[in-house]
Amino acid sequence: MTFTQRESARSCRQLRVYYIRWLRFFFPRTKEIYARLFVISPNGPRREACASCIISAPLSSARCRTIFLTIALLPFRLAAITTLMILAWLLACLGLHGLSEEDLRRAPLKGWRRDMRIVICWMMRALFLCGGFHHLKVKGRKAETKDAPVLALAPHSSFFDALPVVYLGGPSIVAKGESSRLPFFGKLINYTQPVYVWREDPNSRQNTIKEIIERTTSKEDWPQVMIFPEGTCTNRSCLITFKSGAFYPGVPVQPVCIRYPNKLDTVTWTWEGPGALKLLWLTLTQLNSSCEIEFLPVYNPSEAEKLDPKLYANNVRRLMAEALKIPVSDYTYDDCRIIRKAHQLHLPHASNIVKSHKLRYKLGLVASKTEEELVQKKTTNFGDVNLQEFAQILRLDDKDPTTQQLFRIHDKYGQGKIDLEEYIFTVLATANASSELDKVEIAFDICGSKAALCLTQSELRKALRLSIRMQPEESDSIFQLAKSDESACTVTFDDVMTQLSNRTEYAHLFAANNESSKKAI
Repeated sequence: MTFTQRESARSCRQLRVYYIRWLRFFFPRTKEIYARLFVISPNGPRREACASCIISAPLSSARCRTIFLTIALLPFRLAAITTLMILAWLLACLGLHGLSEEDLRRAPLKGWRRDMRIVICWMMRALFLCGGFHHLKVKGRKAETKDAPVLALAPHSSFFDALPVVYLGGPSIVAKGESSRLPFFGKLINYTQPVYVWREDPNSRQNTIKEIIERTTSKEDWPQVMIFPEGTCTNRSCLITFKSGAFYPGVPVQPVCIRYPNKLDTVTWTWEGPGALKLLWLTLTQLNSSCEIEFLPVYNPSEAEKLDPKLYANNVRRLMAEALKIPVSDYTYDDCRIIRKAHQLHLPHASNIVKSHKLRYKLGLVASKTEEELVQKKTTNFGDVNLQEFAQILRLDDKDPTTQQLFRIHDKYGQGKIDLEEYIFTVLATANASSELDKVEIAFDICGSKAALCLTQSELRKALRLSIRMQPEESDSIFQLAKSDESACTVTFDDVMTQLSNRTEYAHLFAANNESSKKAI
């Protein structure tokens, strides 16, 4: 290497050092932000950026561009989006003035109110334009309402799926009831005269199906009913089981496929990925984001499909999967909900929890709440049990293949025995826990043998291992500190919680609980 080349290399290294120092000074959280940034390939698995590479290696061009556009472009985009959102909201408020919820459900909008929907849709399209969605590629042609009263859109992967809804002219969407209370967006959703699903109401499903049937078979000029039949957001790698609600009327359905063919996937919003605000930031700092929608031919159901909505839904799903060139999956909305909860509560083996739940449902254990009853009536500790003992305790038939399969899932080491307390803890934590603290309390209930929420040293070891994966040595230390006096052989739940709250590594247990309390208030 010549002297000139060495000097040039040294200058480049110095420039890089100065640049990184400049970033650290003006953006002190850059390392933290990008350590959590998911770089996603459209055709590959998720990869989490390595935090140690942020400082030791030159920043990638994508990251540098994001930082630059956060300063140079994001403020202007946010200003334009906010302005258009407020204008659209004001128009929606004007259009809904004087109408009750009952009015919106009883008859379609007419006259100037119906024309206002078109104006609002154009305004929302301009909003997406300001956000970087400059071009929406459309394949096929949207069918008339009389030819296809229902539109089925999939895969549902993001809140940016509102763009196809806007392009479709604001059809009546099937949405969760909580959406009506969203600031700004609630009024815009209400203007589509949606069919709301209240997931906590046991009668909501039947009411939703009834309303969809009434609209799709009505002679009035209702807009098309639009549904995301998966019922939840997925990562677009497959199509999960379609909910059959929109297929009950037995009317023709037009399938609509959604794609986001971007180099970086900044739109996918699932339970294990980045949050909504981060995705919004990353998308708004892209110069251009692409979206494609494809209208497939109208699907006319056969007589068998009209009588069997699940068959109808599965056949439409298969057709859409072929067009998207992705597989189908037997996961359902409820499965995704269980997986999400398992991840939130840091319960291991989420896929096994889903399989176990399906088998328990088939065996009637979910409806009878047998495991919960066992804990309430217990007089001694549960130990390791074999298949026959497991079946006897849960009042099952040990010859039943479903019972045997449920046992095998929890027989982690293939030794013909399972830890019944661990099995019951997994079941009750998944069903009843809403925080890490709830997990600890459930573990105390299961592992205690003497009095409620009062444990011996060995019982405390197991309770803390199951709930927060604590090592035996640390559990013994907490036991000694939590004892009311030296001669005591048990500790109470409250005393253990006091000791855990004094340790910074367990502060998250109480922080999450406090946050839940605030939300409840």
